[in-house]
Amino acid sequence: MKTHRIGGITILTAALLAMALFFPVAAAADEDQVKHPACPYCGMDRTKFAHSRALVTYDDGTVVGTCSLHCAAIDLSLKIDKTPVSIEVADYGTKKLIDAETAVWVIGGSKMGVMTRRAKWAFGDQAGADAFMAANGGSPGEFKVAVKAAFEDMYADLEMIREKRKKMRAMKKK
Repeated sequence: MKTHRIGGITILTAALLAMALFFPVAAAADEDQVKHPACPYCGMDRTKFAHSRALVTYDDGTVVGTCSLHCAAIDLSLKIDKTPVSIEVADYGTKKLIDAETAVWVIGGSKMGVMTRRAKWAFGDQAGADAFMAANGGSPGEFKVAVKAAFEDMYADLEMIREKRKKMRAMKKK
């Protein structure tokens, strides 16, 4: 009986190790996604939206991880007495965090944004932004332009989100 347990445990351990080697799902998430798995404003999974996520670090050491520039803008407006010392956003193509201030931004285009109708995508280099714009349209911009667009779009985006959630709740009741 004991040998069956030990054998079963050994087989189970070997299977789990093999799965970890061939399916490194948890390892694929960056550290910020592990520390901040869900957006505090909308609840969206930041790993699923790794291409649009943001990470804001304030002067008091607090850090907020959001799913998008839309939700980062909400956080920045709610914490007006704190000074951000670092704002990082995901490079749309690589999903790696980059400095929002030095990123090349694409605003608008045919690809729907995250939490917004008018997308605001960040790229680590001009070539990535140019390739995206060639395929999807949009206009180049810098961080201040992207944040300004996020605030300009906020009311319409909130209406869109509320309507989507209302429809989802209605579908669940059926």
